[in-house]
Amino acid sequence: MTKYTPMIEQYLKIKAQHKDSFLFFRLGDFYELFFDDAVKAARELEITLTSRDGGGKERIPMCGVPHHSATNYIKNLVEKGYKVAICEQVEDPKEAKGVVKREVVQLITPGTVMDGVMLDEKENNYLASLANFDEDTYSIVYIDLSTGETSGALVTTGWAQVLNELYNRPVKEVIISPQLPELKRQSLIDRLNITISYGEQTELKASYDHLVERIDSKQIITGFSQLISYLEMTQKRALDHIKPLKVIELHQYLGLDMYSKRNLELTETIIKKTKKGSLLWVLDQTVTAMGARKLKSFLERPLLNQSAIEKRYQFVDGLMADYIQREELREHLKSIYDLERLCGRVAFGNVNARDLLQLKISLTKVPAIKEVLAKFSEIEIVNLSQALDPITDLKLLLEKSLADDPPLTIKEGNIIRDGFNEELDKYRDASRNGKQWIAELENQEKEATGIKSLKIGYNRIFGYYIEVTKANLHLLPEGKYERKQTLSNAERFITPELKEKENLILSAEEKSIELEYQLFLKLREQVLEYIPRLQKLADQISQLDVFQSFATISEQQGYCRPQLTTDGKVEIIKGRHPVVEKVMNDTTYVPNDVYLDQDNQILLITGPNMSGKSTYMRQVALIVIMAQIGCFVPADKAVLPIFDKIFTRIGASDDLVGGQSTFMVEMLEAKHALTYATKNSLILLDEIGRGTSTYDGMAIAQAIMEYVHDHIGAKTLFSTHYHELTSLSEQLTRLKNVHVRAEEFEGRVVFLHQIRKGPADKSYGIHVAKLAELPDVLIERANVILEQLEQNKQSEINTSQSDQLSFFVNEAVEQERPIEQSAVEKKLKSINIMELTPIEALNELYRLQQLLNKED
Repeated sequence: MTKYTPMIEQYLKIKAQHKDSFLFFRLGDFYELFFDDAVKAARELEITLTSRDGGGKERIPMCGVPHHSATNYIKNLVEKGYKVAICEQVEDPKEAKGVVKREVVQLITPGTVMDGVMLDEKENNYLASLANFDEDTYSIVYIDLSTGETSGALVTTGWAQVLNELYNRPVKEVIISPQLPELKRQSLIDRLNITISYGEQTELKASYDHLVERIDSKQIITGFSQLISYLEMTQKRALDHIKPLKVIELHQYLGLDMYSKRNLELTETIIKKTKKGSLLWVLDQTVTAMGARKLKSFLERPLLNQSAIEKRYQFVDGLMADYIQREELREHLKSIYDLERLCGRVAFGNVNARDLLQLKISLTKVPAIKEVLAKFSEIEIVNLSQALDPITDLKLLLEKSLADDPPLTIKEGNIIRDGFNEELDKYRDASRNGKQWIAELENQEKEATGIKSLKIGYNRIFGYYIEVTKANLHLLPEGKYERKQTLSNAERFITPELKEKENLILSAEEKSIELEYQLFLKLREQVLEYIPRLQKLADQISQLDVFQSFATISEQQGYCRPQLTTDGKVEIIKGRHPVVEKVMNDTTYVPNDVYLDQDNQILLITGPNMSGKSTYMRQVALIVIMAQIGCFVPADKAVLPIFDKIFTRIGASDDLVGGQSTFMVEMLEAKHALTYATKNSLILLDEIGRGTSTYDGMAIAQAIMEYVHDHIGAKTLFSTHYHELTSLSEQLTRLKNVHVRAEEFEGRVVFLHQIRKGPADKSYGIHVAKLAELPDVLIERANVILEQLEQNKQSEINTSQSDQLSFFVNEAVEQERPIEQSAVEKKLKSINIMELTPIEALNELYRLQQLLNKED
């Protein structure tokens, strides 16, 4: 084996314990990386790759980053999904015998980032722990380490729901058991683009029992213990800021699967993956980082509890009622710093004096916020004013202890205010007034000795001294002066008093800085005791910020307060799409009405492309979501039930990661909706069936609508280009036709974006192609082909429209046939179509085709 130097041997030993991480190995003022780490880091960080002698036959690849600027390099790696192990010198090099002792003091991973530079202030940074118990049962526990927020949920409906739940939050890293099957591990990476870490399901330590004392689920506690074990192993420090675990009862929140969240663009757009253009972008009028994160959490989990929703409406109503006080409140809130993450840094031990100054400034604003809230007429707002804890004792402590403008680091002094500590004042006085003391002592010595030329000087070798010319030596009293140095024409002396002053002056600054550091650490420990109160205050402030955000956008855009009903009726008068409306600015948005009830369960929407069918469908879903997070909605009037789930199939993009075609994605999303929807759900299906041939598509679309109508009863909006389907309103009593108006003008189509009763008269597909400026010769040829197709249509289709759509039961099956039936005919006759879901129908069709091929 290769024989390396002791230092490289030390590196390899530590690296062996952190194989999945970049090891930042501290050497003096640099973090160095060696071997494969160096090659990979040089590429990822775009830094120079060098080499060094490590004792072996070949030179070792090496690269490094300065210690003082390492944060940005670490951030770069972590954002790419890597882990970084920080290996520090834990021994004074002067006292080391051989190689300086080094240890990994922290493992920084995508889910355990604490440094503010690496965090988006408006985004939570979740680490999740996934524990599996059987094929259908999993517990998921979340923590945002930067704020201490923890929550857990129990999933009992299988792996698909696990993926949906993890997708619902900004999870950067998930801890799993090594026993989780490889296929599921890979789906976490492929579907969620998430960093995988491994942990063991250990028993929870007694010191954390208070965090789960109200939790009944043993599965969730198991997931929590796996999470805590991982944090202790990687962070190697106190976790005092972690809040008690909250259980997320999934059935108490509106169900939104990953498809629906993506299709509706709740927090980011589908194409650009940016906040701008999403519902969050419209609603975010928050002025604090805590409020922005709270708003996003509201969007992640809309409520099902009517009284809780109505309580939020009361806040918004009360804030809207008084514009002047609301604006005053917004101004005060702007001065509130991120209390949640300040608490995290205090507990983690990486808080600095500037952070505590921000905490002090924030606390000074709380009394003013209480005063403003007390002036509102809404009783819920007044109650919040009384509930806010200004934490006056902590504010006074910080005012008394902290300097007005402390430095960023905590080891260079000037942190603690004068008058806070008597010993520190003494050191500072010595440091600041040393020269004055020396001048006064010089005058005292001149008067005592009568030597006018006596002077006190200083040099680095001898320190302070009293210099007397040789002609005046006889004037010095006996025993007081101690000779220090002899010059050609003078002697230099010291006295006990001068020595005392010298020690005080020279050590004052060093002792002052060290004492300040110790005082700051003690102050930080004192602040630690206030974390529970600070976290409660942060939660109240963040919710208040969200409510004022709702009130502000509702007033700006003319939103109305929804009326929640229990009879299932949906009545939206002049509803608008909140995002499209904001993007259009001053351009007039065309509003539309929606009416659904027990007799109007399904709206079949026809109309040309680009006319606004998808926008109309999306706006209904967004209005429902806004209503159930407690915000007012873009409409003149909105009467809404509380929906339990929303399912969408809008847009057609191939799932390249999963290796699935557009049509298969359509079918999978449709299957998900048909499997889990209830009569209290909302289903939005846009152009289902267009990914396959015309007759296949129509058959599937009709079968889906029949299934929803007859077996589920959910409120459904279904858009289609298959005009033949509009006749279904004659068969399905609760299905109504509506269309988006469009008119021809001088050979061109004009979209009016108005929803009207009844089916569309034509599709205008060629007109849309003309709008897209396809070549004129192509447009002319398309018109000729369309005319021929329309002329031949009737002669080619001898069966009725309903027979044509009944793809799986053709009348030919019932016509005269040979006495000996084929296997295909027997199988076809045995199938009960009304009990098949669309995806099952496809599977049966495939099996029939295979059977027919065998007969041939």
